[in-house]
Amino acid sequence: MERESLLCLLMTLLGGLALQPFVWWPAADRAQLPPADLERRSWRRLWYPVVPTLLVAAWLCGWALREPDPVRDPLDAWVLLAAWLPFGLVFARAGARAVWSLLRTPIDCGVSTVGLVQPQVMFSPFLAKQLDEGVIRAALAHERAHAIHRDPLRIWLAQVVTDLQWPWPWAARRLEVWLEALELARDDEARAEGADGADLAEAVLASVRYLERITARHSGMRLKGTQLAHARLIGDSGALRRRVSRMLAPLPQWSREDTAPLMRLERAGSLLIPLLLAALMLGALYGERLIRPLLGMTS
Repeated sequence: MERESLLCLLMTLLGGLALQPFVWWPAADRAQLPPADLERRSWRRLWYPVVPTLLVAAWLCGWALREPDPVRDPLDAWVLLAAWLPFGLVFARAGARAVWSLLRTPIDCGVSTVGLVQPQVMFSPFLAKQLDEGVIRAALAHERAHAIHRDPLRIWLAQVVTDLQWPWPWAARRLEVWLEALELARDDEARAEGADGADLAEAVLASVRYLERITARHSGMRLKGTQLAHARLIGDSGALRRRVSRMLAPLPQWSREDTAPLMRLERAGSLLIPLLLAALMLGALYGERLIRPLLGMTS
C-alpha cells in the first residue's frame, strides 16, 4: 500500500498547490443575463478553481499506474508530513463538514426540498394552514423545480468545493452569487409553469418568517447543507428585497443574444473530460521523470 499512500499524499500536496493561484476567480457578473443562465454560469465558476487540482490528480493517477509497489524512492515521512499538513487540514475540514451535513437532522424550514438521491418536497402543515391555496401551489411549484434539478445534491457539492478553498473569501462570494441565482432561476421556472408572482412572493415571505421563528427557538444553531439558501436570505435583506421585487414584476422575456456567452462557456466546459484523459496519459508516460527528482530532493 506504499504506492497508494504516497499517491494520496501527493494528490493532497500538489493538488492543494495547484488550487491556490485560482482561488481568486471572480464571481459571475449579474448584469444582462437571464437567471437560468446566470445560475449555470455561477455553477461553473464554483468549479473552475479546482480544475487544475483535478488535472494534477489525473496526472498522478497515470503515474501510479506505472509505478511499482513499494515505490523505489520512498519519501521521508517527516518531510512529506510537514509539506502536506496545511492542505491536509483543509481537505479534512471539508470532508468532516460534508459528512456532518449528511448525518445531522435537518430543521423544519416550513417548505423545502430534501434528499440527495431522490429529492422530495417537504411542506410543514403548520405553515400550510396559514397560507391560501394559490400561495401553496406557487411554493410547491418552486420546490418541485428544485427537486427536478436535484438542487439539494448540487448545494451539498457546492459547499464541499467551497470548503476546499477555505479560508479564501472569494470562494464564499462565488457560492453566495450562485445561491441567489439558483433561487431566481427556480422562481422563473415556477412562474413559467403558471405560478402567480404575487403568490410566490407571499410564499417566500411566509417561509422566511416561519424560518425566523424556528431559528429563534433554536438560538445559536447554524444552518448548513440544504438550508444554506434559507439562511442566506434571512441574513441578507437586500437579496430578499431584490427577489420579491422581481417576482412582483412581469416575467421578463430574454432574446437568444442574451444567452450567447453562456453557450460559449458550455462548449469550453465540455473539454474537461478530454483534458483529464490527456493528463492521465501524460502521467503514465512521463510522470516518473518528474516524481523521481521530487522524491530524490526530499529523501
